[in-house]
Amino acid sequence: MGAAVPGRTVVILGRGERCVPYGDDMLSIGGLLRNRRAGQDKLAWNLPDLAGPDILDLRSPEVPAESTMPREHVAKRAGGDNVSPSLTWDEAPAGTAELLLVVEDPDAPTPRPWVHCVALLDAGLTELTAGALGKGRNASGVRVLRATMGRGYQGPEALKGHGPHRYVFQLFALPEPLPAAPGGRPVERAGPRAVLGAAPGPVLARGRWDVLFER
Repeated sequence: MGAAVPGRTVVILGRGERCVPYGDDMLSIGGLLRNRRAGQDKLAWNLPDLAGPDILDLRSPEVPAESTMPREHVAKRAGGDNVSPSLTWDEAPAGTAELLLVVEDPDAPTPRPWVHCVALLDAGLTELTAGALGKGRNASGVRVLRATMGRGYQGPEALKGHGPHRYVFQLFALPEPLPAAPGGRPVERAGPRAVLGAAPGPVLARGRWDVLFER
């Protein structure tokens, strides 16, 4: 939040405030928050109930792991097309009831990683085509759930000047179908944290694919 002062802007962060010059030298909000990050330790990957063998080898045929996310898959407000990337993975082990896909940004300046996508996939799937995670797409074998904001795939949209952000695609082979969220709310209506909290575990297998984006 900011307040105007002649020749200055006041940005309030918690208990303190910063005066930053207007003009070309004005420090962006992203710059002010550069050292504030949710942290990878808070990813779904590190939840005890989602622990399991890392054997699904999640990947994208077009985008190597640890590379920069192409503009096609970046959020529209960040100059992209907001198309979810194509994904492929190894066959889930016997006994898998369904697959849970979670996309998070642990570098967001928020208390917990920003959730960009949550989806439930049929256990027999081994790939997703580009755009399959979009809201209203209704791809076969895909149930798109709520993200932190909205529903369906939300592409990378890191704050300008905040530095590189890591986008972590995590796939979990669940031993049982995901039950209703706490309070009996259907998973289609539940928020992402409620869905993760309801996931049965430990998982039978899992895989992870990380990409980067910066503005």
